[in-house]
Amino acid sequence: MSSEETTGPRDFIRDIVAADVAAGKNGGRVVTRFPPEPNGYLHVGHPKAISLSFRIAAEYDGTCHLRFDDTNPLAEEGEFVEAMIEDIRWLGFDWGEHLYFTSDYFDQLYEFAVELIRRGKAFVCDLSSEELAAHRGSLTEPGRNSPHRDRSVEENLDLFARMKAGEFENGDRTLRARIDMASPNLALRDPILYRVHKVPHHRTGDTWCIYPMYDFAHCLSDSIESVTHSLCTLEFADRRALYDWILDQLEVECHPQQIEFARLNVSHTILSKRRLKELVESGVVDGWDDPRMPTLSGMRRRGYPPAAIRSFAEGVGVAKRDNTIQVAQLEHAVREELNRTAPRALAVLDPLRVVLENYPEDREEELEAINSPEDPALGTRVVPFSRVLYIEREDFMEEPLRKFFRLAPGREVRLRYAYFITCTEVVKDASGEVVELRCRYDPATRGGDAPDGRKVKGTLHWVSVAHAVSAEVRLYDRLFRVEDPDEVAEGGHFTDNLNPDSLRVVTGHLEPSLATARPGDCLQFERLGYFTVDPDSKPEARVFNRTLPLRDTWAKIAKKG
Repeated sequence: MSSEETTGPRDFIRDIVAADVAAGKNGGRVVTRFPPEPNGYLHVGHPKAISLSFRIAAEYDGTCHLRFDDTNPLAEEGEFVEAMIEDIRWLGFDWGEHLYFTSDYFDQLYEFAVELIRRGKAFVCDLSSEELAAHRGSLTEPGRNSPHRDRSVEENLDLFARMKAGEFENGDRTLRARIDMASPNLALRDPILYRVHKVPHHRTGDTWCIYPMYDFAHCLSDSIESVTHSLCTLEFADRRALYDWILDQLEVECHPQQIEFARLNVSHTILSKRRLKELVESGVVDGWDDPRMPTLSGMRRRGYPPAAIRSFAEGVGVAKRDNTIQVAQLEHAVREELNRTAPRALAVLDPLRVVLENYPEDREEELEAINSPEDPALGTRVVPFSRVLYIEREDFMEEPLRKFFRLAPGREVRLRYAYFITCTEVVKDASGEVVELRCRYDPATRGGDAPDGRKVKGTLHWVSVAHAVSAEVRLYDRLFRVEDPDEVAEGGHFTDNLNPDSLRVVTGHLEPSLATARPGDCLQFERLGYFTVDPDSKPEARVFNRTLPLRDTWAKIAKKG
C-alpha cells in the first residue's frame, strides 16, 4: 500500500491505541497481529480484521504479525496456510519477518500449563464431554465442581505428563483451569486448557498428542510475541476475562490488551467455514476458489480488485455492535474500482448475425477505439471491421416496444466506433426464429456523427465475424438468492436458498485483441459488464469469468418483488 493508504478513519480502537501511545504505555510500541486458524480459506468477513490490525500498526510505525492458530490438527491443513498467505499478500499487506505459528510455541505452552498446575490453578479432569456439559450449569444455574478438582499438585503433574506421553486416548482426560464453577461468566467455569488428540499435526507430525485450546494458546502466544493490542471480534468479549486470568496467574512480562469490535457480516452470503467446506465437499461449487464463493481466493478468481475489497472493508467502519452490510455495497466498490481501472473491449455473448449489404465483400478496415474514457493514459487500440458482424440478440426487436431504442426494421442506430446502420430486412429460419439481419451502412458516419446532423438514439457494440476469437464465458452471479441464507423452513437446509442461476456458461465472440489477454487481466466488455481472464485460460481454450454486470440487476428484482 502507498503511504497515503496507511492512515485510517478515526474509531474507538484507534482512540484507545492513541491514548496508550500518548501515555507511554508499552514504551510507546504498537504491535498487533492477525491470527487465523488454518481450517479453511479466508473470506469476505476477514479483510476488515486484517486491514484494521495491519493499518493501526502502520500508523504508529509498529508491526503486525501474521500468526496461524494451528492448535486443532483435526481440521487444519498446509493448503489452507499457503492459501491464506497468498490471499493476505494479494490484499496488499505484508508482515515482513513476522510470520509465526502457535505450534512454534508448543513447548513453551506446555511449560506454562505445568506452571499453572504447580500454582494450584489447573487440574487434570477425567470427566467425559457429556459429563463436562452436565457439570457446566447454565446462564441461570451455577456449575458443579469436578470430582477431580482437588487432586494434589503432584498427581496432576504426573497425569499431565502421562497425557503428553500418550498413555490416554482421545476424550479420556483434559487439563482444566481451576477458577470458579459459580462464575456468571461461563468462560470462567473451569475451562479446558488441553485435550488429548492423537492426530498428526501438519507441521509437528506425531511429536504431540495433546494440544492446547485456543483460549489458552492465544493469549500466551500474544504475550510471547510482545503484542500490545490484541484485536478480535465480539464473540470473544466474554472470553476476555479468561484471556486476562491466564496471563495474570502466570505473571508474564507482557500482558496484551484485548479489544473487541463487530465482525463484518455480509448479506446473501455464508461465512461459516464449516458450511463453506460443506459447499466444497458436496460439489455445489468447484473448490474454495470457485468465483461464486465469498473467499478471497474466489473473489480474486472472479476479478474483484484488492483495492475494492479494502475500500469496502474499511468503509463499513469499526463498530461495537454486530450488523449486516448489504453485498450490493461490496459490489458497488468493485464497480467503482473497475470502472476506473479496467480497459474496455468489445464482445458479443448472444450473437445475431448482421450483413451490411452495401459494404464491399472484400473490404476490411481498422477503427480506432478508446481503451478507457476514465483514464486517457491507457490510450487507444484498433478493432477490425468488415461486412459481416455479430451484435447482441437482445439489441434487436422486430416489433419494438415504446422505449426500445436499439435496432428494429427500418430503424437506424450507431455501431460503437464505426458507422450508422439501418435494418432493411429480417431473415428467419423454418421455425420463425430471427437468424440474420440485412442492413445498410452510411460510409459518411465513420467514427462520428452524420454530416447532415441527424441523430440516433441507440449505440450498439459488435464484433467482426471474420476476426472474432471464441472463448468460454462463465456468467457468475450471487450464490444465494436470499438476503439471509440461514433462514430456512423447518426441516430445511441452507442449500435450499442457493441461486439456481449462479452460473451460466456461454460461448463468447470477442474482439481479436483479447486473444492475448493474460490470466488475471480485468476488462469491461462494453455494455455487458466486467470480466476477468480465468487462471485456467489458455490460448487454445480461452476462459473469461464475469465479475459483475455493469449495474445491480438484483436491485431491480428486489424492487419488482
